[in-house]
Amino acid sequence: ELETSLPAGRLPPGLALELCAAAADILGKPAERVNVTVRSGVPMVLSGSAEPCAQLLVSSIGVVGSAEQNQRHSARFFDFLTAQLGLGPERIVIRFYPLEPWQIGKNRTVMTFL
Repeated sequence: ELETSLPAGRLPPGLALELCAAAADILGKPAERVNVTVRSGVPMVLSGSAEPCAQLLVSSIGVVGSAEQNQRHSARFFDFLTAQLGLGPERIVIRFYPLEPWQIGKNRTVMTFL
């Protein structure tokens, strides 16, 4: 989930699809297992400043559960986001949330059984 204070007109076309592909590559997941939401024009304050900024929330099963994993993921997500959004890394925050398979519902069941 990407939230940014940038207006929609300042986002590159196809950003959601590009983020989906990047997240799949970074997390080592098939794109069919990646969901992306992009929210633009969100009123945001980061580090006490209302200058343009972004926040990425990454939740996943099995690949965001350690500092070492997230350090690698963070570097790659920052490379992608700074290039795509034109923001400096100091204006972006990434939050990682490890999930268990029973916490994701899909096709009338949970991922534990898929």
